[in-house]
Amino acid sequence: MPAPSPRQRKRGLLDAPLRQVLSRLSPAGPGARLSIAIFHRVLPAPDPLFPDEIDRVRFDEICAWLSVWFNVMPLGDAVARLQAGSLPDRALAITFDDGYADNHDIALPVLKSHGLTATFFVATGFVDGGRMWNDTVVESLRGCKSPTLELSDLRLPDIGVQVLDTPAQRRSAITALLGAIKYLPPQERQAVVDTVAERAQAPLPTTLMMTSAQVRALADAGMEIGAHTITHPILACLDDEAALREMRTSRATLESLLDRPVLSFAYPNGRPGRDYLPRDVALARQAGFQLAVSTAPGAARAGDDIFQLPRFTPWDGSRWKYGARMAQNLYRAAGRG
Repeated sequence: MPAPSPRQRKRGLLDAPLRQVLSRLSPAGPGARLSIAIFHRVLPAPDPLFPDEIDRVRFDEICAWLSVWFNVMPLGDAVARLQAGSLPDRALAITFDDGYADNHDIALPVLKSHGLTATFFVATGFVDGGRMWNDTVVESLRGCKSPTLELSDLRLPDIGVQVLDTPAQRRSAITALLGAIKYLPPQERQAVVDTVAERAQAPLPTTLMMTSAQVRALADAGMEIGAHTITHPILACLDDEAALREMRTSRATLESLLDRPVLSFAYPNGRPGRDYLPRDVALARQAGFQLAVSTAPGAARAGDDIFQLPRFTPWDGSRWKYGARMAQNLYRAAGRG
């Protein structure tokens, strides 16, 4: 094995104090705190339209950092040990939401190269050729050949004629439109999305999400599979019956596909009180799950509600800022009590 380079030795010297800080903030045993990282996509290459999205090279860097700084564990095992008071120091679980095909094609090989495991929460209604509503909007505006898109008649707040001359304008239009549509009732939201797609006249992809074979391959590779509803709705906008159906059916579909229990659940969008309600926490228990994750920042401690586990991922590009942000998240969690 070649000797480490000066740069590698310097990084090693700097990693040691960060690990010490993380160990103090996330000790072993009854006082442990569990960090849970959340990802969605890992692109094959940088996207000119969304240059801040994680790509293969960036994800490889992040995995290298996390493997040095943390003890990465499967989510189910980590939560069980948190409850038992036997979690190691610097414990972290990695999760992915939605079920994009690049989770299998790109994220999985990178995870395996670093000896890491992850939990993948799959929205079952999009497996085998489906497409999430937000991706229909993104790809419609990405591929629209016209320099403008007339949407004034949709009567959405602050949405009129969308100018699409530059990538920045397209990105701004996408952000505005997604924000205006997200919390509409499901049928109304889909009607707006269909109108946007029809007017943009752009070719829409059918391979963004995983196939059944890819979901099985993740499980066969030792990754955990969790449920993420069927259609990725805002659960708070659904009645009790519809919300429970989304949970139960997604779980049953995955269990049939994988021939193994599916015990974890991720609330779509995941903001407590906005995207899901206390009612939905109770429904997740009723649906047979053993744990559920939100998108509220923080780190979980023994005694916390394991059906509202917090998740956090830094957005920093620098190695040390990324590590400092992870430590800051743990520090704030420590301050809760």
